[in-house]
Amino acid sequence: MFENAPEGKKYGVMICGHGSRNQNAVGEFAKLAERMRERFPDTPVDYGYLEFANPVIHQGIDALKRQGVNHVLAVPGMLFAAGHAKNDIPSVLNTYQAQNTDVVVDYGRELGIDLRMIRAAGARITDALKQSGWEEGESLHDTMLVVVGRGASDPDANSNVAKVMRMLWEGLGFGWGETAYSGVTFPLVEPALEHVAKLGYKRIVVFPYFLFTGVLVKRIYTQTDVVATNHPDITFIKAGYLNDHELVIDTMVERVREILEGSNNMNCQMCKYREQVLGFEAEVGLAQESHHHHVEGVGGAPEGCPCNGDCDASCRDEEFCRKHGLEWTPVHSHATHDHDHDHDHDHDHDHDHSHTHAHDHHHHPYPHAEHPLGPNSMKKD
Repeated sequence: MFENAPEGKKYGVMICGHGSRNQNAVGEFAKLAERMRERFPDTPVDYGYLEFANPVIHQGIDALKRQGVNHVLAVPGMLFAAGHAKNDIPSVLNTYQAQNTDVVVDYGRELGIDLRMIRAAGARITDALKQSGWEEGESLHDTMLVVVGRGASDPDANSNVAKVMRMLWEGLGFGWGETAYSGVTFPLVEPALEHVAKLGYKRIVVFPYFLFTGVLVKRIYTQTDVVATNHPDITFIKAGYLNDHELVIDTMVERVREILEGSNNMNCQMCKYREQVLGFEAEVGLAQESHHHHVEGVGGAPEGCPCNGDCDASCRDEEFCRKHGLEWTPVHSHATHDHDHDHDHDHDHDHDHSHTHAHDHHHHPYPHAEHPLGPNSMKKD
């Protein structure tokens, strides 16, 4: 891929992640970078996070520069295009570019809707079915699929989860399919599962459409267990998340290739910042700014935390911290919606503005924050 690089140009690949307090999630993201190094054995590959883990993004680019890289191909290690890939990562990259004129940084797009990603998801679901006793070729007409996305205040990203669900539903032949979300939007996992439990299917497969483990995946599985207890006549099957499936790696390699080929096309026709998306008209033309600078590099569970690195966000509860003798370090929140920091989604736009963050950042209000199946009704585990 890099054989015909112009003289004097040395490429490097930068994988940009969100970061998590859950050390298992951080370890899985680091493994993703290792898998990419296997695909680009002669090209430097590094990674970094927006927050709650180290190295942060600018440190990853610095590491590439130390290896002689002067042209960085940065791709978001995220599934869909919402705030992090639209706003936060471009802000970090633009700021770095402005302060380091000796390096060029080009930004790719999210993994997005891709047939390879659908096939990887299908493999995870099929594996879970087989482990439950289902045999290849057996009808799934008595089985329901629930695909759980991260959830965002961006309807385009949320609709992509619904499209993934439909392609899996139709592709695998499930009796019915529904979409749920772990936060920010609606329906959330527990009310969604309570609803579908009434439809009469004897098995329900719950599939987190996430790249890595973390607080939100753990919450999805916990809420599945709660609903399963309420409905002992239904078999609930918890499928594994995507992780570093070979087809996920294939898709990310393609995203790097797209930058070089100039085919890095974004879904701007459905972007709420550019077009009149129904219900989100007030957000057209809003400044797209990062709000992660104040927690950049802050990461990991508190020392002595009983989670042993497999964080489930209990440390956000002041009473829990007091009980276990921990310093209470709550994640910043926004009055308009719950904002958990263990995300998987996002996208790219042309951002040509610098950012200084000595101001109080706020999100534009999510218009359906009070929905009875949505953000403000979420139960903390």
